[in-house]
Amino acid sequence: MEIIPNNGAIIYVQNEVDSDIVVCNEGLSFWGGVDPDTGVIIDNHHPNCGEELSGKIVLMPTSRGSCSGSGVLLQLAQNGKAPAAIIFRESEDILTLGAMIAERLFNKKIAILRLEPQIYEILSEQKSAKIDGLKLFFSSTSIDLFQPNLNKICLSNSDKKILAGDKGEATKIAMEVLCLMAAAQNADELIDVSRGHIDGCILAHDANLHFAEKMLDMGASVIIPTTINAISVDRENWQSQGVVPDLGIKASRLADAYVKMGAHPTFTCAPYLLAESPRKGEVIGWSESNAVIYANSVIGARTQKHPDYLDLFIAMTGRTPNTGVYLEKNRQPVCEIQVTLPTSFDDAIWPMVGWLAGHKSPNGIPLLSGLEDISINNDGLKALCAAFGTTSAAPMIHIKGHTPEDELQNIKCANSTSIMPIDLLNLWQNFNTGNNKIDLVAIGSPHASTSECLKFLEFLMDKNEVVNVPTILTVGRETLAKLEEQGHLNQLTKLGVQVVPDICWCSITEPIFPSKTQTLVTNSGKYAHYGKGLTGRNVRFGSLENCASASINGYVDDDFPQWLTA
Repeated sequence: MEIIPNNGAIIYVQNEVDSDIVVCNEGLSFWGGVDPDTGVIIDNHHPNCGEELSGKIVLMPTSRGSCSGSGVLLQLAQNGKAPAAIIFRESEDILTLGAMIAERLFNKKIAILRLEPQIYEILSEQKSAKIDGLKLFFSSTSIDLFQPNLNKICLSNSDKKILAGDKGEATKIAMEVLCLMAAAQNADELIDVSRGHIDGCILAHDANLHFAEKMLDMGASVIIPTTINAISVDRENWQSQGVVPDLGIKASRLADAYVKMGAHPTFTCAPYLLAESPRKGEVIGWSESNAVIYANSVIGARTQKHPDYLDLFIAMTGRTPNTGVYLEKNRQPVCEIQVTLPTSFDDAIWPMVGWLAGHKSPNGIPLLSGLEDISINNDGLKALCAAFGTTSAAPMIHIKGHTPEDELQNIKCANSTSIMPIDLLNLWQNFNTGNNKIDLVAIGSPHASTSECLKFLEFLMDKNEVVNVPTILTVGRETLAKLEEQGHLNQLTKLGVQVVPDICWCSITEPIFPSKTQTLVTNSGKYAHYGKGLTGRNVRFGSLENCASASINGYVDDDFPQWLTA
């Protein structure tokens, strides 16, 4: 048997495995990309769509997309449908953390390895492999696996006291996992963060509830100001909305568990819209991919894209590994994307540019150039960042002339690529499938801002008609309060628009989501990407004005927009 010497085969979670290999050449978001009940890939934009991962050894460069992938992996483990092992070529946090939680809190094992590129490429050509202790076997080859070195991490006296159990069992577990993640991320120390944002509060599956209530029962509590992401029900009104009691009660228990642990009941996936938002240079500990990308890119705050569950551990300790984009050197772009836009366009352009930028730079931070003389408002930047997060694992994006860290953008040696009008045309076609008859208009992924709601209202009022198709805007509580105070909520309601707080399109279910829907339209690149996999319905994509028109006449145009073909 050939023994390959190496310094780059690390095992983070152990499991005895002897199984077939599934190779994903593209990174995969387990949330919205893998069915937690079956282990089948459901992201219809992914090359491996339809393949089953249960019990397999899954190879992928790294994961991408939602921070909630860690919870999906835990649910797969609890359902007996998880991969037996996941092997990465590059640094990865989300699924690694999910496997750590599955093992540490629930005694469910999923092996997690990271291999240097040469070994990874050799393994990717094999049909099967075996993991036995600290050995990886395939064909006639044996690879020694090394465990991460925890001794190199510099801990404060407070960190050491927590590890000794001085702050209770829950906080001890939080610190142990933070140290393991620090080792996995090659961090030498933990640093303080000033605020947190919890993402694992959506009842996408029971695993999120099991985790939150287990931590609450163990005495967990947050010690820094912490906001909560969108949840799975309108917390105050679900009982009058026809929501199934089992869902309503469980979703409420999940949200309430985090509130009892001391987090603020903000219930929004756009925490950067809150009055108390981060400042440039502030070191924070956020989860929720779109929020992380916006905070880093548009505000200039600093946060890794933390996995679900790790976000709670950070909030419980006020500490995080000093790695990734917390470090200035890692905020540099790895490539430049020259963007050439059509001569005219509408607001649909920004989620499309974001999606394409992520597709062109799936694993690294890009710099977009060519937009310096073009106006982009905060809603456009929000849409761009959210769509970018569906196709890239990177936690930020630079946009020349529009984002605050131009001084970091030294890209003399970086790769260069482009986004051209033909790319936009092809993506429009990719985003628009199914009948042009619309049964639902979906706005608010991420949560709609006050200005987006007012713009939608303006489009409707210009047409001087009420909506004839179910039309739902999902918003955060603070935005809802502003709309109500200004009288705009009443105007929207009178026109037939349903404005729903707390939930978002990532978590919405029947009956809030109309059961008779066959085709929906959205202005969100994020929901255009994930919508079909999440709902089983066809998705159409368009501008905010396209959505307003569809809410009245029940149709979208089958032709390309004129600005896209001019």
